[in-house]
Amino acid sequence: MKTGYFIRQSSILAAFSATLFACDPSNEAPQPYERGVLVLNSGNFFDNNGSISLLTRTSDTASTNIFQRVNNRPLTGGAQGYAEVEDKGLILVDNSSAGLDKVEIVDARTFKSLATLAAPDIENPRAVVKVGAGKAYVTCWGTVGQFPNFFVNPGYIAVVDLTQNRITKKIPLQKGVEGLALVGNEVFITGQGDENLLQVVDSQTDAVRIFMTGAGSATKSGIDLGGNAGTLTLDANNKLWTLVGREAVRINPQTKTIEARLPVGTDPRRSPGNLTLSGDRRTLFFTYTFYDAADNYKQKGELYAFGINDTSIPTTKPVARKVFSGLGFDAESNLLYAGFTPSFKQAGYVFRYQSDGKLVDSVKVEVGPSGFYFK
Repeated sequence: MKTGYFIRQSSILAAFSATLFACDPSNEAPQPYERGVLVLNSGNFFDNNGSISLLTRTSDTASTNIFQRVNNRPLTGGAQGYAEVEDKGLILVDNSSAGLDKVEIVDARTFKSLATLAAPDIENPRAVVKVGAGKAYVTCWGTVGQFPNFFVNPGYIAVVDLTQNRITKKIPLQKGVEGLALVGNEVFITGQGDENLLQVVDSQTDAVRIFMTGAGSATKSGIDLGGNAGTLTLDANNKLWTLVGREAVRINPQTKTIEARLPVGTDPRRSPGNLTLSGDRRTLFFTYTFYDAADNYKQKGELYAFGINDTSIPTTKPVARKVFSGLGFDAESNLLYAGFTPSFKQAGYVFRYQSDGKLVDSVKVEVGPSGFYFK
């Protein structure tokens, strides 16, 4: 009897242990897209052939067009942005035709499509950021007009509820809303529509902050930056940086004031762009491009870096000499990723650099590599 009892008890224990092992998420087989570096390829705007590639950190080849591989359909537009909220990824898709822009929501580990958010809720999506559990903000220009009256309507933030995969509201903002950065419970937003504001939204209430101006007799819904601005990034001192014209601007998010304006070079032909922080958030990298009239107006450029505590930005010793279409920094490998686009009719490349500018390798990807997401 004792022998039979122990056999039965051992069988029950083995079955229970097997059940626990099967339920332990750490024992799940790794999924194909849960680790690595996503490359956002804008494609040719009028061909609407944007895509996403995946690079592993130890390989010199890329898995291309991963959304189409998994879902048997293309993105049908440029890959404008990407972010993850818990186990879901949001792909911003910008189509050249009005009414065809969208946000694709995918399983972040398998890239299988879960839902699509489309027009009229999503029009010209620009950037996306996680602002809370199951919640993301997407900046949208809204419908646009024709040059010179391109920004004819206010921009807005589309508030996305990832627990239900739907847009719950739109927060009206300045024209041409662009870059996003979350600091605490506040989201800072730049714009491209000549209203020149750095706006602030409370991510818990979705309310736009109003700022007093002058002697307090007037109000504005933002901080005047003095020009259009794009990407926002938060440094190790918890200060925000953005590019305004040919200046790097540092903002104190606590006091809501501009602390510094650092001129980038003295050549009016050249334009800084693609502002990117290093892994330790103490060094800023940027591209510096121009069209050379002496060489049949060929586009040329360099890559430069400066420290977050620097009081000037020298442009005499470039980190690299090449025209890059996008930058990103991988804190895990401590490497700078730079997208290179020979033309918008052929595959591009990703160059990986050490912080001092030493080239590690280059990897062929797809058309117009312009953004990166590190997983």
